[in-house]
Amino acid sequence: MYRKDYILRMIEMLGELLQAFFGLVLKKDFAHAEEKLNEAYISLLRKDASFFQQIPADHLTHTLLEDHNYTHGHLEILAELLNAEGALRDARKQYDLSLGCYDKALRLFRFMEETDRTYSPMRLEKMEKIENRIAELRT
Repeated sequence: MYRKDYILRMIEMLGELLQAFFGLVLKKDFAHAEEKLNEAYISLLRKDASFFQQIPADHLTHTLLEDHNYTHGHLEILAELLNAEGALRDARKQYDLSLGCYDKALRLFRFMEETDRTYSPMRLEKMEKIENRIAELRT
């Protein structure tokens, strides 16, 4: 039960961090938004963003689950952070970087959708938005 409570607290903390993050992005305060995002990676996943960027998208879930003992809860948090990072890169017009973030986020969300026994309409909505944005960026 401790692990579930811990993951739930992490997800609540993530929600608060993302709310502040997106507020900064809307204000175009990109430096502070990136700072908040980096803080979230470190505090929630104990790794900085570059660690996750170095893992090839095709091996992301396997590497994190098998080699680094991450849980499905960690993967869900990472998907949210990568989605947020994609939005930041998008806002900064760093489209190649945003595409990579969105791709990894979408892969993680799909993995969670396939393996999680909980139906999540919010996750499905996020997946659809990411798929649409990826399609736009690729055209």
